[in-house]
Amino acid sequence: QLQLVESGGGLVQSGGSLRLSCAASGFTLSNYVIGWFRQAPGKEREGVSCISSSGSSTNYTDSVKGRFTISRDNAKNTVYLQMNSLKPEDTGVYYCRTLSACPRRGSGWPILFGSWGRGTQVTVSS
Repeated sequence: QLQLVESGGGLVQSGGSLRLSCAASGFTLSNYVIGWFRQAPGKEREGVSCISSSGSSTNYTDSVKGRFTISRDNAKNTVYLQMNSLKPEDTGVYYCRTLSACPRRGSGWPILFGSWGRGTQVTVSS
């Protein structure tokens, strides 16, 4: 079964750090652009960060620039999201998905295939 599994979430205080992982099973992750998304309680899901298949190109939504870093280890079939200087507004469930391309400014996030997984919960206390 084709699957992406998120892990690494938890409860941290404001200013803390977490490292999320997105591990692929059943396909080769290196062939795909990967995006991280999050959904806060009562809010719509939003795109957070994106990385090209090779890892040479990345982008971030404005609210996380300078604090989050996306990376990948294709040998391990895994994409990471290092989150530093966390704020309460970063709280939510974080998901990863395959994309057809990283979005340009003002454009949508083009999901390629699959479905939303369970995600991993990130909670940042004040």
